[in-house]
Amino acid sequence: MLLAWNDLGMHCMDGLDFSIFSILPPYNTLHAQLKDKNGKLVNTNVLLTYEAVADSTGSINTSSANKTNFWSWVYDLFGLNPAPNVGLNLDGLANGTPMPGNKTPSLTPAAMTYNLAYGWFEAEGIPVTPYDDKMNKNFYPNVKVVARDATTGNILATATTLLPVSDEMTCKDCHASIDVGTPAQVAAKPSPNWVFDNDPNKDWKRNILMLHDQKQASNSTFKSALTKAGYAKGLLASADNGKPVLCVSCHASNAYFDKENKKTLMGGIAGIPAFTQSIHLKHADVIDPVSNIALGSINNRSSCYECHPGSLTRCLRGVMGNAVDAKGNATMSCQSCHGNLKNVGSNTRQGWFNEPVCESCHNDAAPGGRSTSAVDLNGNAVLPADHTFATNADTPVPGLNLYRFSKGHGGLQCEACHGSTHAEYPSGHAEENLQSIALQGHAGPVAACKACHTTVPNTVNGGPHGMHTTGQAWVSQHQEANKKGTATSPDCTYCHSSSSVGTPLSAVKSATTINAGDYGVKTWAAGYQVSCYSCHNGPNPE
Repeated sequence: MLLAWNDLGMHCMDGLDFSIFSILPPYNTLHAQLKDKNGKLVNTNVLLTYEAVADSTGSINTSSANKTNFWSWVYDLFGLNPAPNVGLNLDGLANGTPMPGNKTPSLTPAAMTYNLAYGWFEAEGIPVTPYDDKMNKNFYPNVKVVARDATTGNILATATTLLPVSDEMTCKDCHASIDVGTPAQVAAKPSPNWVFDNDPNKDWKRNILMLHDQKQASNSTFKSALTKAGYAKGLLASADNGKPVLCVSCHASNAYFDKENKKTLMGGIAGIPAFTQSIHLKHADVIDPVSNIALGSINNRSSCYECHPGSLTRCLRGVMGNAVDAKGNATMSCQSCHGNLKNVGSNTRQGWFNEPVCESCHNDAAPGGRSTSAVDLNGNAVLPADHTFATNADTPVPGLNLYRFSKGHGGLQCEACHGSTHAEYPSGHAEENLQSIALQGHAGPVAACKACHTTVPNTVNGGPHGMHTTGQAWVSQHQEANKKGTATSPDCTYCHSSSSVGTPLSAVKSATTINAGDYGVKTWAAGYQVSCYSCHNGPNPE
């Protein structure tokens, strides 16, 4: 069995133009893990590769260098000079020994490497763009991962996943040059006027640099930082004279993280606030040009989509982002996990490091074991006593507990089975569900024992999150289970409720039929919540 996934669920890049300034380069990361028929991870005598494949509409993305001017400006911005269609690789940069860059997926398979420290195969920093080979927008290009026997070359397994990428990380709604605009747009106008650049990809960026220069003109710390970062003439003047601005040269950002050395590469300049703080705190009080409400006062994803991907990309597309109430309204938005803009920009928070964790919503104190808010009324993360669905502590560095680096059952990464952040299975993007459907016959987290195990092991608490065996094998075994739980597994009521009538945690994920012996053959539709009453007149407390 082969599982492959993108590490973030959505990577942002600056789009077609890098000649003015850059926030993020084209940088996608692909991970994969291979299991044998006994459910054991395989990392020797195998070769893993990735290649571009068409999606269900025929869209395919096999090159990047002809779709953006990134490679014309990469050295000026980052001091590195990868070949066209080869990306940056942040790993190793902290000690001056950067690892080789990886190629844009093409029709020629490109090798992945095994990372012993993290227990996965990887291709770090793939420079994919959101434009297919016909120059049509496709934020979700497909990629196929192939595992081969290193000796014979025989194919062992394949998996199709996505390399999500968006250039909707844009500020043009407020910062593009206009003749007449809303109060929000007028407030973003530099003095004496907009630049009115004929290139729309440069226009809003030049307006931002002009406004930044003007707002900070009397700030001595800013002037000193300009010199240290190599922009002594000013931000706009530097860009207009052929030296594009890298925002994180001054503003620290943990987005640029060397995971091999476990260090942030862009530490910023003393006295200059981190990028996350600067952007979110500054814009929390900015008036939304559409609703005329302060962005920080909006409690749904529309405020975030003004800058993040976005109204077209639909970055928040996982099972939680797609949840709706009886009226069809979204029950969760960005703020449900991250808090509002001021929470995200708080000086006590480290951007990209202090992120929501699964247990904040998934715990035994939440109604039905599942809350729809990971933060309290003040925007602080909920920290429950129940750690059944916890991410790994001190991961990837002491003090952090990031989902995208955490692992669980059988050494599999959490994202391998549950999907990437913002795109947890089942995803709202149909192509993203193909992998789990191929492995277990239905969309959703990879949870069927037979997806990994040819022979399903019998266990009371050895499954994911302390789970027992499921399916027919559990019929004859469940009578012997410790119904009161143990130190390493929850009791029956955790999933089946204190009244033993079932909860969403006990629901079958696909239509299921079991032979319950004396109690007859039982057939349950997908979503049916299994309980004691499914076969019996109630629980046996012994």
